[in-house]
Amino acid sequence: MLYNKQPYTISDQIKQLQQRGLQIDDDALATHYLSQVSYYRLAGYWWPMQADKEAHLFKPNSRFEDVIHLYNFDRELRVLLFDVIEKIEISLRTKLIYHLSHEFDPWWFQNTAIFNDTSALVETLASIQEEVNRSKDIFIKEHKRKYKEDLRFPPAWKTLELTSFGSLSKLYGNLNNTVKSKDIIAVELGAVNHTYLPSWLQSIAQIRNYCAHHSRLWNKNLPGTPKLLSKPPHLWVNDVPKDTQKLYLHFCIMRYLLNIIAPENSFSKKLQELLKKYPSVDPNALGFKPNWEGEALWTM
Repeated sequence: MLYNKQPYTISDQIKQLQQRGLQIDDDALATHYLSQVSYYRLAGYWWPMQADKEAHLFKPNSRFEDVIHLYNFDRELRVLLFDVIEKIEISLRTKLIYHLSHEFDPWWFQNTAIFNDTSALVETLASIQEEVNRSKDIFIKEHKRKYKEDLRFPPAWKTLELTSFGSLSKLYGNLNNTVKSKDIIAVELGAVNHTYLPSWLQSIAQIRNYCAHHSRLWNKNLPGTPKLLSKPPHLWVNDVPKDTQKLYLHFCIMRYLLNIIAPENSFSKKLQELLKKYPSVDPNALGFKPNWEGEALWTM
């Protein structure tokens, strides 16, 4: 079968949504949003409102205004998480640079002997090389000018300042388990040892990518399964989420790390304020537990 549908005008899009049962009380509002936010981007937010996913028929009392509330909630959530993840990223970068450079040398990230998977390391280094080549930072330009005969990467404290969170998490996860710094970093971030932290970083890096590319987070099933500590050394939740694909578990991990990295953080307050701002948003779609805000993890 060949796809033969033709593009709809915004007016036609509105009529189709109304015919399918979506309540649109303000055509001007719908026209504004559909002209600024694409139909299929908004479709991710009205999809759960449909009773018949094949015929795209909406459940009774489905409203376009609620779709917009979900969209705006999700946008503000990504902004909040980006701020949280930035602190985690900078802390991880700092610890990798410091501990590995002292345990080995400033070019440890090129040392194949301390990594498990050489092929994966080569791929990571290729990404890092692209980041270094694209850089317009003065410290990189000066390094290349002053040390033009040195064909290695700039040392870790220069190179890794340009490296993405995804590449940083891959470097850490790929380190041999015999590398002392791998456990030291895990302990400093409250993860006890190298067993747990890699999966936390991988999930956070994935969420960061969603935020960076403005992808929907609300009601999204996340890939991967973070490994959870049986007896965390710092405040954790009593009601541990079982659903690893929902965001709430990942929020808890971020909060756990953030309470160590930035103890005076306002993540809990801002998250609660965001949910109050959009009361039509169902916290269950994000995996929130009842009375989650009363857990010790979120009250300190």
